[in-house]
Amino acid sequence: MKNPAKPRLKSIEYIRGISMLGVAAIHIGSQYLMNPTPNLHLVALFEIVSRFSVPIFFFISAFGLFYKIDLAAPFDYENFLRRRFKAVLVPYLLWSIFYVIHDNFFYGSGIPAPGYALEILFFGLAKYQLYFLVILIWFYLLMPIWIKIVREMTAKKFAAIFFLQILFNCFSSYDTNLTAFVNSLPDDSILKMFLMWRLNWLVLHYVFIFLLGAILAVNSGRFFRFMKDNKKIINASFALTLTMLLSWFYFLIYRLNYSPTAAVNTAHQLSPPGFLYTIAASIFFFMLFENFSFGEKIDSALKFLGKHSFFVYLFHPIPIAYLLLIFGKLNLVMNSTNAIILYFLTVLISLAAAKFKEKFQLFS
Repeated sequence: MKNPAKPRLKSIEYIRGISMLGVAAIHIGSQYLMNPTPNLHLVALFEIVSRFSVPIFFFISAFGLFYKIDLAAPFDYENFLRRRFKAVLVPYLLWSIFYVIHDNFFYGSGIPAPGYALEILFFGLAKYQLYFLVILIWFYLLMPIWIKIVREMTAKKFAAIFFLQILFNCFSSYDTNLTAFVNSLPDDSILKMFLMWRLNWLVLHYVFIFLLGAILAVNSGRFFRFMKDNKKIINASFALTLTMLLSWFYFLIYRLNYSPTAAVNTAHQLSPPGFLYTIAASIFFFMLFENFSFGEKIDSALKFLGKHSFFVYLFHPIPIAYLLLIFGKLNLVMNSTNAIILYFLTVLISLAAAKFKEKFQLFS
């Protein structure tokens, strides 16, 4: 079902690297938010500007999957799952087990009972970044459905999915009746467990951005021409949507008196401005990396980041935990300077670990 004639795209690899930096920023930002009086502009940089980082992974994952697919040919579902699960499911399970054992020693969290262990694995609860892989695995499992949808897609259907996505995300994120219903369920209810962790497994939150990547990949020739001919529009869309998201964040704080943490938890990637920002950022970074060269050194750095992005994504909570331990021993408060230092040290240590792994062929 592949079409091997299409060339390799550096933009996908480069976006992986940029997204990895954004994911690390979000997790450093959550530590910085523990400061009772954080610098709001740094919070915005860590937690708002980087909000495209998780959903854009679904965009490029779909683009990569559909870029070389021949939709007219039969789909080898079994072979597809075998290859995808080897690349994603196996690392997910191994790293989940690693974090359960590590956190037992580091935090004294204990080894979970078999029933709770299954819950941890099913919902990606072993570490705060692993839920992304659970959602990605669900996208893989449902691949025949996505292929059928893309084959039958029309402009009207795509517009309908766009508006339904906004409505569903608003319902899931903000509907107080849903929250009250979930809270009213018995603690041992399976339904409560699935609804409480819905952001960790329910692909409906990211269907549009995944299908956008798929459809643009299938129509890659037209997409590349569009990017080449409409750079100003793409740049303006990125700037406008980012301004909208940042404006909402500051509005929540300065006009509605939200705490920084509450504002971050409201102006997230599933909010309407966050959703539009994700779409604009996906196309913007694709256009940027496909149509511009940044010189040999920067291109090499972007390639290096992209190459090691998956390992860094899996590994980066480790340096965060130990650096915070060191900061605590040194009585370093989480001010702006130390948050920035924590961010760069986390990225550098993670990249060094990735290079060490590659050199000695560990975990491969």
